[in-house]
Amino acid sequence: MRLIGKNGAGARPAAVEADTDAWAESAESPDARPGALPAQRTSGLSERPQAAGSGPDSLVHVPTRQFSAEVGPYGSQGGDGVALEAAALDPTSFETALAARESAALEARHRQAAEDGDADAASRLGTLLLRRGDLEDAEAYLRAAAAAGVRAAANNLGVLLHQQGHRAEAGQWWRQAAVAGSAPAAHALGLQLRDQGEEEAAEYWLHFAADHGHPLGAYALGDLMEHRRDVRAERWFKVSADAGHREAAYRLARMREAAGDKDTAETWYRTAAARSHARAALRLGVLIEERAGGEQALLDEAARWYRQSAQNGEARAACALGFLLRDRGELTAAAEWWQEAAEAGDGNAANALGALYAGRGSAKEAERWYRTALEAGDHNGAFNLGLLCAGTGREQQAEQWYRRAAYAGHREACNALAVVLLQRGDESGAEPWFSRAAEAGSVDGAFNLGVLHAGRGEQRQAQEWYARAAAEGHGEAALQLAVAQEQRGNLAGALERYRQAAAGGSAEGCFRLASLLDRRGDADAEAEHWYAVAADAGHRRAQVRMGVRAAERGALEIAESWYRRAAEAGSRSAAFNLGLLLARQDSEAEAMLWYTRAADAGHGRAALRLALLALRRGEPVQAENWCRRAADYGPAEVAERAGRLLGALNAELSA
Repeated sequence: MRLIGKNGAGARPAAVEADTDAWAESAESPDARPGALPAQRTSGLSERPQAAGSGPDSLVHVPTRQFSAEVGPYGSQGGDGVALEAAALDPTSFETALAARESAALEARHRQAAEDGDADAASRLGTLLLRRGDLEDAEAYLRAAAAAGVRAAANNLGVLLHQQGHRAEAGQWWRQAAVAGSAPAAHALGLQLRDQGEEEAAEYWLHFAADHGHPLGAYALGDLMEHRRDVRAERWFKVSADAGHREAAYRLARMREAAGDKDTAETWYRTAAARSHARAALRLGVLIEERAGGEQALLDEAARWYRQSAQNGEARAACALGFLLRDRGELTAAAEWWQEAAEAGDGNAANALGALYAGRGSAKEAERWYRTALEAGDHNGAFNLGLLCAGTGREQQAEQWYRRAAYAGHREACNALAVVLLQRGDESGAEPWFSRAAEAGSVDGAFNLGVLHAGRGEQRQAQEWYARAAAEGHGEAALQLAVAQEQRGNLAGALERYRQAAAGGSAEGCFRLASLLDRRGDADAEAEHWYAVAADAGHRRAQVRMGVRAAERGALEIAESWYRRAAEAGSRSAAFNLGLLLARQDSEAEAMLWYTRAADAGHGRAALRLALLALRRGEPVQAENWCRRAADYGPAEVAERAGRLLGALNAELSA
């Protein structure tokens, strides 16, 4: 316990005032002793130099028996004036023994002076004994000194009494010391009054402590004001943070971040993180990663802060570090950090591990970690278990997990459960879950609710839910709105919605946007851009259109490439166009294969082309068969030509 300060009573010579702030340590401090004095809310230790006074800066606590056994009575010396024990040959042991001797000598001097009636010596002796934990011996000396008006003794007597559970009397002595001008006593009294619900009186004494330069008093005042939503809280957190209080710096950073001032927030997070504040290091890493924009140096810095935070026990930082490493492709390292975080109770990390194993096909391991996430209270675990079961064909179990997550409020589980019920034909059971998902903010739930209403012919309700989903960036919902606008002849409105659908990732939206621009005829470059986006996303009609446009420019190799991609994906138009292109390049054998594939898929022009080729080869029966198919497939123009050709064939055959 650190007991420092000066006594300003009367004409006494300067003496050490043993006012203490060590009892205000937070749970973050390994030296914190629970129940010592009123606790600072989420406080961190401040680093302050000790006030001038007698004695070493840091006293080593060595029990008297241990001291006597190891170094003998003070003053017994060898021939060179120093008692050397075997253990003292170790520099660390020697320094410990020397500090213990100095402490014993100091205690002896204080005890002699106190017995001679020196109140300041009694205060210092009581403080030394209090620091050592000898509360019974300390109390008598502190009471004597406090009764004599020594301010430091009154404060430390309050500390002692609070440790013994005599809080009312402790408050009386703190009040006496605070009235005499002790900032640490005012701080202690303020915290005690706060805990008793006397907030106005607490604010007065905490203000007193803060005004007298007590960093913990400034922090506690800021904490009290923030609890009341008083804007002055920020000022006092800053006062405390400027004095080195790391928790104050963290709280100040949180306030600045909430206000949207991320630059100032980052500065204070950095200040707190530099003093090993785990949560500050985590938030600093998050802010740096957010503004990194792929810049490797900033991502490396974010990783360093995440690592520091994780090493100081912050599981969320270990989880965040895992995601950052995953994005770099370092899956093994990511899994190690996720496992550390998951074992510390981070459900997000457990889910990430489950997803990693699921992606590798290790369903058993994935299930284990999803269950771990669920046990940690993360209902994403139940939802992911549902997805895992659905992916392995265990539909009944999937529904059970979806239902568990849905009842816990997981919005995407609500949507997934509704889909399962709808696929089973239970529309009445599905609708409430779609509604619950949509009301909770699930854009997929809102879109599906629109689909449900549209299927019933309830277009107004469908449009409302599509609009709600589209407002959150759902591309397919925007597409439905665009189609409705185009059908009503509102091309400007349709164009806007198609752009929204394209921005939301709808390949069909990209294609329809390009088609509308193409028909308008005044934005050819933009139309080709959106055709290309849709084609790259696998949209077969867009791929055909890209092939046609390339062929029109004479770029036959590019045209062939697009036609092949679409044809191999099942587009009969692409297969027919590829056949035409190959035929022009004298690759008629391969062209026949693509014509046949197109015709087998119901392409009338391809069937008619095959009929003509069969006639050229002198195969009238084959030609007749292809003509009949062309007539069946259409369109009308093809059916008419096929009919005329079939009539000519029949006349020739009957002749």
